[in-house]
Amino acid sequence: MASFFIPAFLLLALVLFLLLRPFIFSGKNEGTSRRQMNAAIYREELDKLAAEQAAGTINAQEYEMSHAEMRQRLFQDTNEEDDKAVMGSTKKVVIGVCAFIVLLSSGLYFSLGDVVRIAQQGDQKPMSQVGVEKMVADFALKMEKDPDNLQGWAMLGRSYRILGRNEDAAKAYGRAGSFINNDPELLAEYADTLVANANGNFSGKPLQLINQALKLDPKNLLALWLSGTASFASGNYKVAVQTWEKLAQQLPPGSEEARAIESSISEARSKGGLVGTNTAVVSSKGVSGKIEIVAGLKSKVNPGDIVLVIARPLGERMPVAVLKAPVTEFPMSFALTDALAMNPSAPISKLSEVSIEVRISKTGMARAEAGDLISAVQTVKVGSNQVKLLVDQVRQ
Repeated sequence: MASFFIPAFLLLALVLFLLLRPFIFSGKNEGTSRRQMNAAIYREELDKLAAEQAAGTINAQEYEMSHAEMRQRLFQDTNEEDDKAVMGSTKKVVIGVCAFIVLLSSGLYFSLGDVVRIAQQGDQKPMSQVGVEKMVADFALKMEKDPDNLQGWAMLGRSYRILGRNEDAAKAYGRAGSFINNDPELLAEYADTLVANANGNFSGKPLQLINQALKLDPKNLLALWLSGTASFASGNYKVAVQTWEKLAQQLPPGSEEARAIESSISEARSKGGLVGTNTAVVSSKGVSGKIEIVAGLKSKVNPGDIVLVIARPLGERMPVAVLKAPVTEFPMSFALTDALAMNPSAPISKLSEVSIEVRISKTGMARAEAGDLISAVQTVKVGSNQVKLLVDQVRQ
């Protein structure tokens, strides 16, 4: 409560200070009285009259008559009871304004505001993991008392999934029944939890749920990812690539998600010996082809080595796109697209030609090292899809 009232009081004091500053610093002398003002005015008129006589504008008789008239008017005006000061009492004005503002602001706040709620919000702390789990546990108890609330079970399943409690999530999704049958996202989430509980096994109900989700929404991101992963796990690399390419088309070029999907696509192409099933997309946005190695260097390639395909703008050292994938069997397929751009604002598709090379590294470091297996640098047109890179040298 004090955390609200103290700043509010200080702000009010500041406003009053700025508003009443002319009264507070008005000076020690009292304001000019009406009698003093009248006397000053007539004195000025008399001085003007004397000046006119001296200049010969009026004669002595006219001067005496005007002078007598002014004295009479001055006597009448200054004979009245004097007003103490034109501005009145500064102290009374300050007290009155302060009281008015305080009463008005307090009345408006207590009638329209809610000091208790503001104070409570100020005392709230960010919810901890323990607090979240307790809230979910309370929600689960509530659902046990209302088992027919299918939407509630779906919400509970999603909460368990976020917490990483996949077994509980699968049970909750199961009790959601028909509520999730027409929701592709919930179907995909249910399938994901079942796969996690089955150690990556997609057979049976998980695959049925994935197919049902894609039937409702062929562009559902999670369902596409799971479907491609299921195809990859079963060795159907061509279908995995096709499915993941549909997913990649929906992701922002250069984003972390797009890079991850492109890496998975490259791995699937390498394992399946695929050149690029979506030639139109690849040829319009990048460069693709195959990597081969001379027979004399095959013995130097070990499992765990990393293949790096690097494309650079002509005459520059900074890469425009880099593909990084584990070594599989040769020939290996590769594809450099905008999804692998080093800078999303400068993708490979904006260039007409690039210099391209391949390097097989023991460490996968970006910087070339002695002992790396390398190819000659080639200049190719962006859009080429039959590029052949031959690894035939050892970096010294």
